[in-house]
Amino acid sequence: MTDEAGVVTGDLIVRTTRLADDQVSITVQYVGAEEWYVLTGSPVAVAEGGLEDYHERVLIAVEQGNEAVAPT
Repeated sequence: MTDEAGVVTGDLIVRTTRLADDQVSITVQYVGAEEWYVLTGSPVAVAEGGLEDYHERVLIAVEQGNEAVAPT
């Protein structure tokens, strides 16, 4: 589930980006497209050193579908 486009399906690229104050932005993009969409619920707080584990949680949520939002 994205803020801009609603539900997106198909082959996606998922990007997690560290922001200030322990926040992480999650965006998705259709493979081959230029536009990035914000995953609903993003940004979220992720402790320093936890970005890699959090990204894995995001991938699992997106792969499962069901209008996935940013895991908390």
